[in-house]
Amino acid sequence: MRHARIAYDGAIHRAAEDGGALRLADGRRLDFDAVTWLPPVEPRTIFALGLNYADHAKELAFKAPEAPLVFLKGRNTVIGHRAHTRRPADATYMHYECELAVVIGRHGRDIPETGAYEYVAGYTVANDYAIRDYLENYYRPNLRVKSRDGCTPLGPWLVDAADVPNPMDLTLRTYVNGELTQEGSTRDMIFTVAFLIGYFSRIMTLAPGDLILTGTPEGLRDVRPGDEVATEIEGIGRLVNTIVADAEFFQGAKG
Repeated sequence: MRHARIAYDGAIHRAAEDGGALRLADGRRLDFDAVTWLPPVEPRTIFALGLNYADHAKELAFKAPEAPLVFLKGRNTVIGHRAHTRRPADATYMHYECELAVVIGRHGRDIPETGAYEYVAGYTVANDYAIRDYLENYYRPNLRVKSRDGCTPLGPWLVDAADVPNPMDLTLRTYVNGELTQEGSTRDMIFTVAFLIGYFSRIMTLAPGDLILTGTPEGLRDVRPGDEVATEIEGIGRLVNTIVADAEFFQGAKG
């Protein structure tokens, strides 16, 4: 099943996909255009992976990592489907990153890789934007690149883990203004979903709501204000987002 979080009629609701509409817990059905889409989960800890696809590492002229390159992100970064992401005025190269996001559903520590999927609640789509101007080192963990307000659209759906039989065989695509600019497969991850769950759980206890962003394949392109960026993952969903300039972003924040 696909689940969403939405704002409607002055309240926040959980909703389920129902024949091309949203069904609320009280039975009401709403059109997709009648609501404000929120991130489908309210993340606790956000783990993010740098260079988890060999083709992307090559694209950036880096050697593929021998151990996960991990950094943490603030919850302020996460926004919903159809929301706006700011491109700072001083940026010369800003790119999208279509990523499979894994949502943890149970507490766990020292999780064996063979049982890792038992701890997954579901999956969603993330677009983890980066501003290449701000790079301080080759795996980009610094605040200005990856922890700006609204730089990580998430959604629109949380898809139950039971409905994704093999998360390691999904096609990822990105479209900029309708043009296909990125295509890859989760088969090409260096570190698999199961490996990452085990790896993180040996460092800290995982808990419901923890989010793992698993990296992006090659195919990056600079995006600018006015561009509509759609990131989609087979069986998970299509996440749409628009790039805006400073003036529009901050005007919306005041409103």
